[in-house]
Amino acid sequence: MQRIRLVTFNIAHGRGLMPLQGMTSARRIRMNLRRIARLLERLQPDIVALQEIDERSRWAGNFDHLDYLRDFVDLPHSVYGINNRRTGLLNLSYGNAFLSRHPITASETVVFGRSRVGEKGFLFAEFAVGGVRVPVVNLHLHYASRQQRFRQMDRLLAFLREQERAARGRPGISPIVCGDFNNPGSSRGDATSSLLSHLFDFDDYILHPQRGRSFPSPLPSRLLDFVFLPPGCRDVHSEAVRSLLSDHRPVLVDFSLSPGAERRRSS
Repeated sequence: MQRIRLVTFNIAHGRGLMPLQGMTSARRIRMNLRRIARLLERLQPDIVALQEIDERSRWAGNFDHLDYLRDFVDLPHSVYGINNRRTGLLNLSYGNAFLSRHPITASETVVFGRSRVGEKGFLFAEFAVGGVRVPVVNLHLHYASRQQRFRQMDRLLAFLREQERAARGRPGISPIVCGDFNNPGSSRGDATSSLLSHLFDFDDYILHPQRGRSFPSPLPSRLLDFVFLPPGCRDVHSEAVRSLLSDHRPVLVDFSLSPGAERRRSS
């Protein structure tokens, strides 16, 4: 069985534990990104889903964070999904990204809105892992509004239905969904638990981790970062990894793709 280790991590624009964006020097951001790279080298992931990562933003050192990280980790494949882009004096460009040990065969970015700075979105990518197509969604939901999170979840579900139709007859597992959900899975009236129930329309998903806390990282009180795994992902180990390199702790899942992983419920 093919073993896969996935890490999802909101890196807070590389600012570390500094509470205000734009108050951290480019030098300190580079130093923190190198520390994040060392953490990833220790965790040895196959796929890394990053949220709040900057392509080139004035408030985050004005350099490409993904390109910088690639210099320090053995993860040769990468793709950006930019949710916010502003030119001129503000000069912002950031969103979600993947780093991967495995080739990325396709990708697509969905942005939830473009009218305001801080809009969220998700990045979809397909990875070729030992002959199996592994699709992954890297998601970042709204931090404050439950109503917004539900609207964003509806966009995600519509996208997944399109992907389900497009993937019919192609070998591969159902999409893994991971990221910063900005609400606990235990809140039955919020997006994470509702998303899990809707994902059962596609396959028998399980939410990971089921214990632990990821936010705020120094003294975490809530679990906001998750990975939804479809069937075919077996022998799962998951945890929120102790780290002070962002206001979130990274979440790691390690699992095996079973021999029947390519069979889909709809087939």
